[in-house]
Amino acid sequence: MSDALVIIPTYNEKENIEVIIRTTFNQKKEFHILVVDDNSPDGTSKIVENLILEFPNKLFLEKRLGKSGLGTAYIHGFKWALAKNYEYIIEMDADFSHNPKDLVRLYNACEKEGGDVAVGSRYSQGVNVVNWPMKRVLLSYFASKYVRFITRIPLYDTTAGFVCWNRKVLEKIQLDKIKFVGYAFQIEMKFKAWKHGFNIKEVSVIFTDRTLGTSKMSGNIVYEALFGVIKMKLKGLPKQK
Repeated sequence: MSDALVIIPTYNEKENIEVIIRTTFNQKKEFHILVVDDNSPDGTSKIVENLILEFPNKLFLEKRLGKSGLGTAYIHGFKWALAKNYEYIIEMDADFSHNPKDLVRLYNACEKEGGDVAVGSRYSQGVNVVNWPMKRVLLSYFASKYVRFITRIPLYDTTAGFVCWNRKVLEKIQLDKIKFVGYAFQIEMKFKAWKHGFNIKEVSVIFTDRTLGTSKMSGNIVYEALFGVIKMKLKGLPKQK
């Protein structure tokens, strides 16, 4: 039984899903994987079902009825992980923009170095992004600076989606009260962890844009992130632990 679960949300990731699963299982540390699939019409879940036969009790699949947003997929996975008593729960994309080789570094930042949350950061040591058009790099970079300015959260990469959580953080955060479903979900989770006084560490990683499949980024996601942050800040939380 591993103490760490990697949650991979999917929608139409048939080109990537088998390779990302095999690569994750090939790391020096043993990780379990939960795929949360939003009824992908391309057969992503069928590929996972076939792999479960090869990796029983290590690979798991939760199928949802429709495409309900990244945030709700992760919350579904978080609740599943907590019920199964995993100590460390890691968010990771299916498209190799997050390198599975960095999983151990995120895990160690929590398990060995005392972090309650470990963020795979693109911006803690310069700008470590590969294959993004400059417009998207600038949007992401300045969005993180904007969030840092508005909320005062001491993180360079507030929108990062490669994150390791100690279960106590997820137990403390009221998951049913998370408001955002897009990329602002990542901001809200970090903001609440920080306001509760948890120790958040940034681990520098290189983010590489997908080479297969289609990006799920949209204008609505950016709008939610930019304007939702102000509302989130105004509501806030007392800083406590």
